[in-house]
Amino acid sequence: MPGIYVHIPFCKHKCTYCDFTSFPNRLNYAEAYMACLYKEAEMRARELEKVVFDTVYIGGGTPSVIDPKYIYGLMKQIVNKFRLSARPEVTIEMNPGTVDAEKIQIYKRAGINRFSVGLQTANDAQLSELGRIHTAKDFIACANLLRGENFSADVMLGLKGQTKEDVARTISLVHENGATHVSMYALTPEDGTPIYTDYLNGELPDGDEVAALYDFGRNLLKEKRYLRYEVSNFCKPGFGSRHNMNYWRRGEYIGLGVSASSFFFGKRFTNTFDLDEYMKCVLSGHFPVIESGEVSEKDAKFEFVMLALRTVFGISAAAYRKQFKSDWKEDFKSAYEKTKGYLREEGDVTKIKDEYLYVQNQILTEYME
Repeated sequence: MPGIYVHIPFCKHKCTYCDFTSFPNRLNYAEAYMACLYKEAEMRARELEKVVFDTVYIGGGTPSVIDPKYIYGLMKQIVNKFRLSARPEVTIEMNPGTVDAEKIQIYKRAGINRFSVGLQTANDAQLSELGRIHTAKDFIACANLLRGENFSADVMLGLKGQTKEDVARTISLVHENGATHVSMYALTPEDGTPIYTDYLNGELPDGDEVAALYDFGRNLLKEKRYLRYEVSNFCKPGFGSRHNMNYWRRGEYIGLGVSASSFFFGKRFTNTFDLDEYMKCVLSGHFPVIESGEVSEKDAKFEFVMLALRTVFGISAAAYRKQFKSDWKEDFKSAYEKTKGYLREEGDVTKIKDEYLYVQNQILTEYME
């Protein structure tokens, strides 16, 4: 079933690696922005009144920096205007040091039942280097507030001076404090971010070093019974992210808020990245879309293959045939022949072998042609 993504673009401080649309100096706009968000939700709900949504994901930015009454109001609007499944998965992103017991209770009363916590590393010096405003101790305090809840923790690889011992400490910290899910991903230095200078100066671990950290971390997570279900995502049994799985299955989703992207009715469209423009559009009764386009059948086939191979579930030949009325190995015959040494077959399902999943981008490049 489709999902709803909501973007809250405010934060306390911009991290050195952040390339997302976020505004650390415009928290005073939160009330006006959230009013626009409620209005956009109402406009989209009218357009999608017959659609049942199974997930809601509130991301950012740092959604937990704004007054929780706005999150409560947002969820009230979504519940009242959209059709949700009987037991939707509702996630909010938060950073340690930005929540307290009262906020968590308000989130839960709003219907939020999954929490995504941005830890990144248990090494306080590395957190400071990244521009994070919390410490490992703050994460422990946050985890204590979430005791018994379904919560995920982010772990970042490829940090300056990062060692296997750092990764082990971080994974132990999230495990010992009850995380049901771990997103472990490599730092991507984006042009225009402060950390890009470190990358240009050769101060960050190279690709081989990051791959070694990943393999080390993957094995530790496996020992602690976190199952890998996508290249960067690991969970305790039964705690995979339904919202993200919808993305990887090429499911439909609607995006609300500045810079949010959507995929519906065979089209992909994206909202403006400009906060003022976003609010002006919505207040005038227009959708704030700046880019929209039909997905061609060729692109749709590639997306299906690319997204499926990112996961441990792989490509189902039957599912591909049902959607496109053709055989994926024939449609991608040249690429399949070049890459089949990295693949394994299980009935009608084709998967990337476990040992090659981390380098799947290099494999998938063949399919882009």
